[in-house]
Amino acid sequence: MLDNLTQRLAKVVKTMRGEARLTETNTADMLREVRLALLEADVALPAVRQFIASVKEKALGAEVIASLTPGQALVGVVQRELAALMGADLGPAAAQLSFAQQPPAIILMAGLQGVGKTTTVGKLAKYLQEDKKKKVLTVSADVYRPAAIAQLQSVSKQVGADFFPSTEHDQPVAIALAALDYAKRHYHDVLIVDTAGRLGIDEAMMAEIAALHKALNPIETLFVVDAMLGQDAINTAKAFNDALPLTGIVLTKLDGDARGGAALSVRHITGKPVKFAGVSEKLDGLEAFDPTRMANRILGMGDILALVEEARKGVDVKAAQDLAQKIKIGGKFDLNDFKSQLGQMKKMGGMASMLDKLPAQLQQAAGGANMDNADKQVRRMEGIINSMTPQERAKPELIKATRKRRIAAGAGVQVQEVNRMLAQFEQMQSMMKKLQGNGMMKMMRSMKGMMPGMR
Repeated sequence: MLDNLTQRLAKVVKTMRGEARLTETNTADMLREVRLALLEADVALPAVRQFIASVKEKALGAEVIASLTPGQALVGVVQRELAALMGADLGPAAAQLSFAQQPPAIILMAGLQGVGKTTTVGKLAKYLQEDKKKKVLTVSADVYRPAAIAQLQSVSKQVGADFFPSTEHDQPVAIALAALDYAKRHYHDVLIVDTAGRLGIDEAMMAEIAALHKALNPIETLFVVDAMLGQDAINTAKAFNDALPLTGIVLTKLDGDARGGAALSVRHITGKPVKFAGVSEKLDGLEAFDPTRMANRILGMGDILALVEEARKGVDVKAAQDLAQKIKIGGKFDLNDFKSQLGQMKKMGGMASMLDKLPAQLQQAAGGANMDNADKQVRRMEGIINSMTPQERAKPELIKATRKRRIAAGAGVQVQEVNRMLAQFEQMQSMMKKLQGNGMMKMMRSMKGMMPGMR
């Protein structure tokens, strides 16, 4: 996510931290690098100018001059102003969805065609059900795009949300009002209305969505924008903001954009908070947007809090406790346990997602490893274990040459892949043995010699 910008700014941050004192000259040099990094990332010029001016004012002020470590203080200024650029100055409440109306709370989704609006409706429905415990109804008022209604029905079914049917022969306002009536009668907490997009901004589209807004009076009107649009995202955001009383922004495809300028520009142009970011194609790939934590990630400081949250959501606490108890009393770590650990990793979004949230230094320590390939390897190992019999999973020592050939054939891999997977399992098994009794402290002491900075 935002790889190019992160690399450039992380380099600048490292240089800043090394400065014993700040002068007009070295501050100007650093700000020039920051400016270039932002412009290369497709950040809108007005946003860049405001950001640089604000950082310069604070960098040469008493806040930094009086600091014992001016370089580090300047890093703090850059971080705070970057967070403010993305909406931190609006306060934490601004990024929250509002439900302060008689149910159902109506959320109107607006945006161009192809930005991932319909998929985002499904992701948002899933988020509201799981995180906010809301009963959600979705409806499509897109009567133009072929299969748009069927797509929303399919997505809603996948996330377990209720769906209100419509046809391409109905009028968008009539569809929305019928869905609202249904939501009231069936006690839904939230109604999400998917609207038609176009390949470009036109008067007919704007008039239609304005009519929908007038008929529904939604509490939230969210503008869905593709982070990969770059400067075009800014023009589109301005047009929608002029036509509709937007309450927030949803950035999609943030995982696919190495530049990510839209993430920094759209809030500045519209004055509206970014409320959500789409970080993967999966239906659970929607994150509540936190400007401060996003600023940390862009500056290469990582987002450990997000990683902890992913762990909390993905880890089966009972399974983890059962495994810990099993190891503690001398039980054997087998291939069923190993497969369970692989599954937990996948629930956390895979290796690539986990690495993205780590500080830049730890990402570099990964040695440029191909994380997408690592995720494929995890899936392959699961396939190999699935090809084993229950007895083989419980007693891996039974797996000799003949069994390996059968397992490899069943999983569609070479025998070498089976050997590699078993070797990794044995490493994990060996580590688990060390956790028995008072082995945890011994293992931590041995790890100190392996981990940089722990000696």
